[in-house]
Amino acid sequence: MLESIRTFRALGSDCTLRVWAEDDASGSLMVDDAIHLLDGLDRKWSRFRPDSELSELNRGAGMPVAVSSETCALVLLAIDAWRSTDGLFDPTILGALVAAGYDRTFDEIGTTEQAGRLDQDSLRPSPGLDGVVVDEENLMVTLPDNVSLDFGGIGKGRCADLVLERLLAGGAVGACVDLGGDVSVGGSSPQGEGWVVAVDDPFHPGGDLALITLSSGAVTTSSRLRRQWSTVDGPAHHLLDPATGQPAKGGLAAVTVVAADAAWGEVHAKAALIAGPFDGVFLLAQAGLSGLLVQDDGTVLTAGSIDDYLINSSGVSL
Repeated sequence: MLESIRTFRALGSDCTLRVWAEDDASGSLMVDDAIHLLDGLDRKWSRFRPDSELSELNRGAGMPVAVSSETCALVLLAIDAWRSTDGLFDPTILGALVAAGYDRTFDEIGTTEQAGRLDQDSLRPSPGLDGVVVDEENLMVTLPDNVSLDFGGIGKGRCADLVLERLLAGGAVGACVDLGGDVSVGGSSPQGEGWVVAVDDPFHPGGDLALITLSSGAVTTSSRLRRQWSTVDGPAHHLLDPATGQPAKGGLAAVTVVAADAAWGEVHAKAALIAGPFDGVFLLAQAGLSGLLVQDDGTVLTAGSIDDYLINSSGVSL
């Protein structure tokens, strides 16, 4: 058995694929196929591509728009996640994100000293997904007028899940898919005792908060400190409270969730961070998920059975 490792840039994030295969040639071909799949999904779901399915769907608000089966399934998943989190996860937040200055890729924002001025008048509560109509049989989606979607984290998590599925279906003995901190694992690891996933310390870049081990499933992290930018009105970040349209200030710097899949873990990590420390712990427990919630002072709260997954949490007050 040989391990093939590929690191690359995609979805505005640093990505790594690790594939455990019978030989190096087959492993390399599987990685090539997985990257091709990832590029295709990004072409469907990126709000920064004017020709993506998502952009076409947003432009067509008020009328039925034909979509692919993958996009239709993602819209349905987003609706389920919105309901599961009582609206704390809400992909209709796009208008407020643009108003907050997240109007281009983060790579572009990162090269600019200031992203612009916060449009306070447009930082409004999100409309929610109640009015979205999905015709699953005919692959048609209708958004209400003046509603637009941003798949963001749920899209990245779903990409990680679909890439992992493709790798395992293609013959990989095991695989680890890391898309900018959304990690999906399955099959046998090179160590043979489960996959070890490092959780970034939000206050010490390059350092580990903890090590998590699991045989299959996903580890996802949502961080208020990861995607920040400057505006003429001061610092801003991408985690907005759908109830207000304003940047979340709930007292949490980051939330890491262990879940069966990365898409579900992503939305609940974000929802818990917006909810705040104690409501966030309750939200994860209600969803049957485990996690680590890092407060603004660096202390860490735990949710669910996270202790069963932890290998090392040195230096962390749990």
